[in-house]
Amino acid sequence: MTDVATPQSTARVVDGREVPPAGQYTVDASHSTVEFVARHLMVAKTRGRFTSYEADVEIAERPEDSKLSVTIDASSITTGDDGRDGHLRSPDFLDLDNHPNITFVSTGVKPARDSHWLVTGDFTVRGVTKPLTLDVEFNGVTTDPWGNTRAFFSASGEIDRDEYGVSWNQPLANGGVVVGKKVKVELEVEAAKS
Repeated sequence: MTDVATPQSTARVVDGREVPPAGQYTVDASHSTVEFVARHLMVAKTRGRFTSYEADVEIAERPEDSKLSVTIDASSITTGDDGRDGHLRSPDFLDLDNHPNITFVSTGVKPARDSHWLVTGDFTVRGVTKPLTLDVEFNGVTTDPWGNTRAFFSASGEIDRDEYGVSWNQPLANGGVVVGKKVKVELEVEAAKS
């Protein structure tokens, strides 16, 4: 039987909470996901993701001073259905010809319960910017086999797509609409310290 070493945590403790070491981090897109969930026909959950994005994280000495910046290539949207993806790229939804990127720039960080943090920022879709708060969970930090420090996070938030001008819909004969107004944003992030 071969022993498998468990990666050692390199987290630090600030005000009784574990946090990653201070510094600049770059999100490893090959080990991270940017996904969304919307209701279809008022009942089913339809999931999609963006496959191309850049994100930078600055973990400050004082965690509340940390910063997050994300730029998503909106054309990288995929839901597993080419027809639906084409419609989502059209002026009815994301309007890629005029708005190729979706962005999030943090404006504040504050501690929440347990290992959770509330990260508030400016979220921009179709040229419309609104505040969005992400519930971010710090899942730990370790050193990879090549000596790089890596931090792990999960995050979620919810938007009302009508507020961003993404209002296309069709009524259903028995009431309701084809696409729900609320869209949940879900992130799984692995970030490498620079």
